[in-house]
Order: sequence, then C-alpha cells, then structure tokens
Amino acid sequence: MNCNFQKHAPLEEFYSFGESMCEYFGHRGSKQLHRGKPVRLGYKIWCGTTSRGYLVWFEPSQGTLFTKPDRSLDLGGSMVIKFVDALQERGFLPYHIFFDKVFTSVKLMSILRKKGVKAIGTVREYRTERCPLKDPKELKKMKRGSFDYKVDESEEIIVCRWHDSSVVNICSNAVGIEPVRLTSRHSGAAKTRTQVHQPSLVKLYQEKVGGVGRMDQNIAKYKVKIRGMKWYSSFIGYVIDAALNNAWQLHRICCQDAQVDLLAFRRYIACVYLESNADTTSQGRRSRRLETESRFDMIGHWIIHQDKRTRCALCHSQTNTRCEKCQKGAHAKCFREYHIR
Repeated sequence: MNCNFQKHAPLEEFYSFGESMCEYFGHRGSKQLHRGKPVRLGYKIWCGTTSRGYLVWFEPSQGTLFTKPDRSLDLGGSMVIKFVDALQERGFLPYHIFFDKVFTSVKLMSILRKKGVKAIGTVREYRTERCPLKDPKELKKMKRGSFDYKVDESEEIIVCRWHDSSVVNICSNAVGIEPVRLTSRHSGAAKTRTQVHQPSLVKLYQEKVGGVGRMDQNIAKYKVKIRGMKWYSSFIGYVIDAALNNAWQLHRICCQDAQVDLLAFRRYIACVYLESNADTTSQGRRSRRLETESRFDMIGHWIIHQDKRTRCALCHSQTNTRCEKCQKGAHAKCFREYHIR
C-alpha cells in the first residue's frame, strides 16, 4: 500500500507527520490508549500526509521491540527520518515537514537540515538543549503576542518561545521570525477578538500542520464497519478507508470541473465494484442505478457478437451485438453514442 500511495501521490512542498489511531476494542495487548485523539483506544499508526490529507506513507507503531530508534533520536524522531527517506526516494526536492512536540527536538532539526529537508515543529522545553530563552512564567506576565528567540548560527536552527493563550515553544531549521505580522486571536477575558503579534514561523506552522487531522476527519466520516473481534479486522477497514480518501483527493485535483463530495465518491466506487463483480448469468432485473454508474466510465466496454438477437439499448431495433460490460444490446453505429453522456 505504501508503494501505491507514493507512486500516485501529488508532488507538493508541504507535508505533515503525526499519529493516527486505528479503532480497536478487542482484548489484544498491543492496543494503546491515546487521550489526545478522537479515537482514544486502538492501534497507533505513524502517518505522513500532504497538507490536504493525502496519506503518503504509514507504519503501525510497534514500539522499540521491532523498530530500533536512531542512537541520537527517540522513536518518534526515527519515524520522521523514515518518512523523509521514503519521500526522497521520489527525488531530492525541497520538502517542508511539519510535526508536533511528540517528535520535535533540536537534534532532529539538525539531521533534517543535513538531509536538505526543511522542518517546523512545536517542541517540549527539555528538548531545546537548554536554550537560554526567557522563563515561561516571566513571559506570561508580558503582553500577549510577546516572544523571545535564539538562533544557533552554526546549525542554522531557531528556537522561539511565543506567548499566546499559553506559552508555546517552536523550533525550525528553515523559517525565522520576520516578518512579524498581526493576527486576530480570541480573548477569553474580554470575550472579543484582539490583534496580537505573531512570528512568521508560527503563522506558517498553523497553516500547514493539519494534514494528518484532515485525513482522520475524512476517514471518521464514513469509515468501513467490520463486525468482528479479530485483531486484523480494524486494520483492513483502516487501509480501505485510507485508499478511498487518497482516491478522492486525487479526483479533486484531476477533475476540478466535476467536484463531488466524499460520500458520493464512496457510493460511486461501491456501485461500480458491485456491478463489475455481479453474476451476469443469474436471472432477474438488474438495478438501473448500477447500470448508470458504469455506463459512462469509458473503461472495459467492448462490442461482442451474440447468438440471440436483442433490442439495441439506443435505437431499440434488433441487433446481434452487445456491450460485454453493460450486457446491453448495441449496434456498432450506436455503440459510441450509447456510452457518452
């Protein structure tokens, strides 16, 4: 699945990396509890997506038993490196990766810079390599929008501490403070929106980091329901949902003049598979809806000879030829017109 996802993935500059949860309520010990996700109980999956939510690469979390982390990184940082290596198999392009504090460290930023990959991520205080920034308690006493930052010029890494509704630490190897812009933020005390200063790397991070969340949202809307407690059942449903999400993302890019929502797209695919795998030898009237779904798809329609004459589906006169896929009679002169809207 990773090979197919990467083969058809759109080439973009911005990618997100994060954790996704595959829902599972059985008794297998490898399930995990994640309090920060909409799906709290199940299997954790490392995911790399585009900023729009196309799943490029994924791997189920197996802890450190089967996944040996890099010596200078923890498990999360090692997964980011694996995702970057998968991206660079397609070519050494100017990729820009966004991730949260679970993965970010100054060491990870340094390794990614040496690989030629840009990155931005929120970072926990103990992973800033004792960066001499203002104390969070002191920064909270200052005006909202205040910030402090330090730059390691040898490694070209910046660490910024910004005062929003709480104090946020953010690290980057590509984007700096300038330009500092004003942004509208909600004030709980005043119950209004106020203008605060926002560094450039914080603004870019907030705009591009949500790719994994968008994928989770699309999967959760109409996910496959498999009744069964086998440990692999939920994985099968998750992979099918991820593939449908990716196909829908590609359809939105390729067919901008004929946009359809996710529900209509999934329904169309289901109808096509039902028709293509239907038993054509059985008696009974076929659903007109299923015939309409695949009649105009321009795939696998061949004109063949039939022994028994039937009526042409277009001109309604007798014919001894039919469409192999639609199982409808059609003259050679009517065949093309019948399959075009």
